[in-house]
Amino acid sequence: MARSATRRFLAAAGLPERDLGELPESPKRFPDGAHYRIEIPSTEGPRAFEAVLDEAERLDVPVVRMSQGSGVFMHTDEELDEMARQGARAGVEVSLFARPNAGWDTSAMARSPVGPLVAPTARGTEQLVAALEDIRRAADHGIRSVLIQDIGVLSVFSAMRASGELPSDMQAKISVMLPVANPAAARAITDLGANTINVPTDLTLGQLAAIRAAINIPLDVYVECPDNLGGFVRFHEIAEIVRVAAPVYLKFGLRGTTDPYPAGKHVEPTLVAFSRERVRRARLALDLLERQEPGVFTTSRGGATGLAVPALRSVRA
Repeated sequence: MARSATRRFLAAAGLPERDLGELPESPKRFPDGAHYRIEIPSTEGPRAFEAVLDEAERLDVPVVRMSQGSGVFMHTDEELDEMARQGARAGVEVSLFARPNAGWDTSAMARSPVGPLVAPTARGTEQLVAALEDIRRAADHGIRSVLIQDIGVLSVFSAMRASGELPSDMQAKISVMLPVANPAAARAITDLGANTINVPTDLTLGQLAAIRAAINIPLDVYVECPDNLGGFVRFHEIAEIVRVAAPVYLKFGLRGTTDPYPAGKHVEPTLVAFSRERVRRARLALDLLERQEPGVFTTSRGGATGLAVPALRSVRA
């Protein structure tokens, strides 16, 4: 079948002209040579962080990133310092969400049937400023990774980082709520300054392979996700996900739950229990990966090159 002019143009631009159904193995790796890394998401607050680190040690799960969704502004200074210390001492990246967004504001459209389209955005200049102030505050407490879900916030974040307004080692982790579902979008977001991209939860292996071919930065892929993100459990695809998407962060949410945002002390026992179970899910998936492809793929441990580990020197004693 003849190639269309559009497909030829994509190829000339260095982009895949189709999804890669043949599932080519990615030759790309993390800086330490690892194929994959483990991330535990929705880790809300110091006690949840503590639970993840404890369970990871007990089950020998090499967690190297803990991420949070409630937002920097939902934590006290003392809580931010404690989370930064926990991450720094374990050599684990701590990634906190830059909020607010339209879905938490008085936006009528965010509550309409098409609300999910606009809910993640920074609504107006005031929310843009608020999200950037969240990022500044995170940096002041030693945090070196922030979750971003708005392209305007990402653009200004990158400019602030380049100008020295933010630490040069600050990383932008693109949220699953900023949908990057094709290779061209992935390249555009990378060009705006993204350091890792959480792709939509429902992408096929061929679609993941095409995005991987277009960019070099890590992809964040949910192996299991909460119900409001699809409720998928992709454990039996884990070997193929690693093979085609490396370097890839494997994320473990929990089916049968929804996100708890904004979280707080009123639900802390549940948050801690969920955090422990996410680590257990990671153990189950890693065991399956080893049964599928024994000794084939490598992972990273705490302190690995490229992790945005908190800068303990910035954390108040």
